[in-house]
Amino acid sequence: QLQLVESGGGLVQPGGSLRLSCAASGFTLDYYLIAWFRQAPGKEREGVSCITSSDGSTYYAHSVKGRFTNSRDNAKNTVYLQMNSLKPEDTAVYYCAAYRTVQTVCVPAQYEYDYWGQGTQVTVSS
Repeated sequence: QLQLVESGGGLVQPGGSLRLSCAASGFTLDYYLIAWFRQAPGKEREGVSCITSSDGSTYYAHSVKGRFTNSRDNAKNTVYLQMNSLKPEDTAVYYCAAYRTVQTVCVPAQYEYDYWGQGTQVTVSS
């Protein structure tokens, strides 16, 4: 079965950290751009970050720049989103998505993704 599976969400206090994982099953991520999106209740989905397949170039939304780091380990067929200095406004369901391309720049909102994960809840609260 071809799918993306996210993990690593949970409850964390403000200022804390979480690392989300996005693992591919049934296909290799080598040729896929991977994006992270999040959606909070009552809000539109937001493109948080993406990482290219070719050279690992990254993009970050202004709201997370300097706090989140997107990385990939092709040997493990997994992409990671390290989230530091978390704020209550980071609370959302986080999704990863894969788009097959070798382009060297990425912007999350521009693509019709081939695969989506099921989402993982991140809650930042004291």
